[in-house]
Amino acid sequence: MDLRHLSFRLLEVFMCVVQTGSISETARRLHLTQPTVSLQIKRLTETVGEQLFYTQHQRLMTTEAGLELFRTCLQVFEQFDDYQRYLKEIQGGERGHCRIAMVNTAQYILPKLLGPFSLEHPNVDMKVEIGNREQVLARFERAEDDLYVFSHPPSLEHALAGRFLQNPLVLLAPAHHPLAALSQVSLSDIVQYRFLLREPGSATRMLFDSALQSRGLVLSDSIQMASNEAIRVAASAGMGIAVLSRHVIPAQDTTLKIIPIKDLELASHWYFIVRTDRHIAHAAKHFLRFAQMNLENYLDKTWVRNGLNELNQALSK
Repeated sequence: MDLRHLSFRLLEVFMCVVQTGSISETARRLHLTQPTVSLQIKRLTETVGEQLFYTQHQRLMTTEAGLELFRTCLQVFEQFDDYQRYLKEIQGGERGHCRIAMVNTAQYILPKLLGPFSLEHPNVDMKVEIGNREQVLARFERAEDDLYVFSHPPSLEHALAGRFLQNPLVLLAPAHHPLAALSQVSLSDIVQYRFLLREPGSATRMLFDSALQSRGLVLSDSIQMASNEAIRVAASAGMGIAVLSRHVIPAQDTTLKIIPIKDLELASHWYFIVRTDRHIAHAAKHFLRFAQMNLENYLDKTWVRNGLNELNQALSK
């Protein structure tokens, strides 16, 4: 006897016979012929090796062995019903895992979307990795995550990008710095001062270096720091001036002044990136749909640039 050879259909027929006490009624309910039902019960009895039914007053009654099998079937089918509901939740994005890797500056933005999403979908396990551009690019190349957040998306064949927020870069000076008294400056005015810079390869650094090179300018003094937060704190303490994402600066911060640069707009956009050559979790797709619908609810409308529709359509195919 090997019960692993039993099929779900065979057990379904058996359970219906137990419930109806009738071969003919089972055949009617399951759209089978009576000989087919009788054959199925015969096969099941032979496999189990115990009598499952006996006849009493022209009705099939269940033996102890048959009753225990019926109880077992109920448990098995209930567990599979639970599993089916679980699958529906996963496929609907209500359960499962979503892995996101983001560059440092995005940590000032993305939690404003992740928080509300997690409150609405508590059964989704969100895993977030934060690093510099080089680190997140390495994760992208190894396909370690479902979603990636960059301000300069990788230009690879298997990358799909959806823009969602403008990322303006601004010049910051300590409140007591000589530049703080000016209403605007030019790039040539500021290269003489000490600059606090991110590492080469960061998106902010690339944009700023490009602006300097296009005008033939070179900084006279600079200090490299590993994070936006370190630069912001150092600038507040008077260590130098900096170019940072506007999103890094708290609105209530009075220790720093934003100074417009004449004839120069330093700006990029934030993008959600997916790899088209790997499986993307249903929960990640659901988060992107949530983001598309709620960008203006949770992010500053001034900067929202909702280009997620095309990305979501591509992922739904």
